[in-house]
Amino acid sequence: MIFTVWIPLLVPFLAVPAARRLAEALPPRPAAWLLTAASTGLAVCSVAALGLLALAGALRLPFVAALGHLVTPLDEVPGAIALPAACAATALLALCGLALIRTARRQLGEVRAARRGLAPGSGELAVVRDSCPYAYALPGRPGRIVVTTGMLRALEPAEREALFAHERAHLRGRHHLFLAAAELAAHLHPSLRSLRAPLEYALERCADEAAAGAVGDRRLAARAIGRAALASRTGAPAVPRAALAVAAGPVPRRVAALLDRRPGAAPLRSRGARLVAAALLACLCASAVSAVEAAADLHGGIETAQGED
Repeated sequence: MIFTVWIPLLVPFLAVPAARRLAEALPPRPAAWLLTAASTGLAVCSVAALGLLALAGALRLPFVAALGHLVTPLDEVPGAIALPAACAATALLALCGLALIRTARRQLGEVRAARRGLAPGSGELAVVRDSCPYAYALPGRPGRIVVTTGMLRALEPAEREALFAHERAHLRGRHHLFLAAAELAAHLHPSLRSLRAPLEYALERCADEAAAGAVGDRRLAARAIGRAALASRTGAPAVPRAALAVAAGPVPRRVAALLDRRPGAAPLRSRGARLVAAALLACLCASAVSAVEAAADLHGGIETAQGED
């Protein structure tokens, strides 16, 4: 456990660049799943490692060992390492827990406040009388497409349909859950924060492709997204962090991708991309296996300290 418990805490610094690189080689939907799964898995393993460090240090204290029915305090990890590491791990776990609670409460509060500001009704489309152009997909039950009269005036009828299809794709795909998972994971390990931007881009590209398919015209979808993004830059208010706005992410890059006539190019054709995928898989496996091995070592040490054979 002395060495394996540290691996889940160090692996994310190697895995995150690989995940970002691999996501660029994948279509939008697989890229979104990859980034979400990678951030969630790495976060869980790193928290497990912190928990093991905190427990190993705590069980060295006589009164904690007595609570665990240990005959002798745990000596699985040398005291010079165990106690400082346990204190640091406990403090980090407490900070992570507070950050998770604060983030979850803030996001839920923003969504509830936004829903209270909408006119009552069960329809999917919620039109807000506001000259400021903006539109976004608001999660909830039911999900709502929020659009202002200013945005409707800024777009032509066909472009409005593309905009609605874009936001509807966010709601149907439950993209807010992907963002929420990445947001929470970012509070559990600092390196995971850099995965949110590429995930947001991948989700917007998913919705862009869905809009292009719905209206049957990629150029129309690209024009609608570009015009909506330009219009919404003129003093648009902040939307809930859990919502997805049409102007999110690098819009010129999204428009260029829509105008590309090869949207379905096969991923991982290059040798370099396959190597990156293998490296990322190795990182994820190493993190999970190390966490499990450290837990098994700690369990064995506890059984020995309890006087069991």
